[in-house]
Amino acid sequence: METEPVRARPPSGRLPAARRRRQLLDVAVDVFAERGFHATSMDEVAEAAGVTKPVLYQHFESKRDLFVELLEDVGSHLVSAVTAAVGGAVGPRQRVEAGFKAYFEFVTQQTNAFRLLFGGGARRDEEFNDAVRRVEDVMAAAVAALIETDISDDHRELLGYGIVGLAEVSSRQWASSRRVDELDEDERAVEATRLARRVSELAWAGLRGIHRDP
Repeated sequence: METEPVRARPPSGRLPAARRRRQLLDVAVDVFAERGFHATSMDEVAEAAGVTKPVLYQHFESKRDLFVELLEDVGSHLVSAVTAAVGGAVGPRQRVEAGFKAYFEFVTQQTNAFRLLFGGGARRDEEFNDAVRRVEDVMAAAVAALIETDISDDHRELLGYGIVGLAEVSSRQWASSRRVDELDEDERAVEATRLARRVSELAWAGLRGIHRDP
């Protein structure tokens, strides 16, 4: 699987605590995405961020603490992007496509973040898997609330998870089958639009055929 290269950041001066924490999270995404949780050391994260290890430990008590916060942070950004896009669309068909486009734009533009969240490594650890599942739960609930048809709540909830799964699995296939690091910004935008069109057509066709259980 191709990964985006991790480059060491030059040493950086003093930053306010919130900005430093944000910088450390942004850098750690790339380091963990390339090497995986177990193979990555806090020394490597600190070096890539251009800080000393004590500075890193001022913000995160352990490597596990850092990784869990990374999963939650990445998931929050993904959910926010999708919900904002859907909220700005007019009409059910447009909302479906807008949601998928926002999802795939996140995947194509922040591929390392997506891999970190939905890669196999996170699934093999109970605590990490719980963090990923919380992201899926929030996303599925948001999607389910948008399904405007006369069905039961549990039916709507199931469909919400189905649509989230469709986006996630399609994205994993794309991220694992492309030389993502060789795509420029314009090519990534084209890919996001293409993926959104193809997958939203499938989802919309299915949503139009929903009816109550007999």
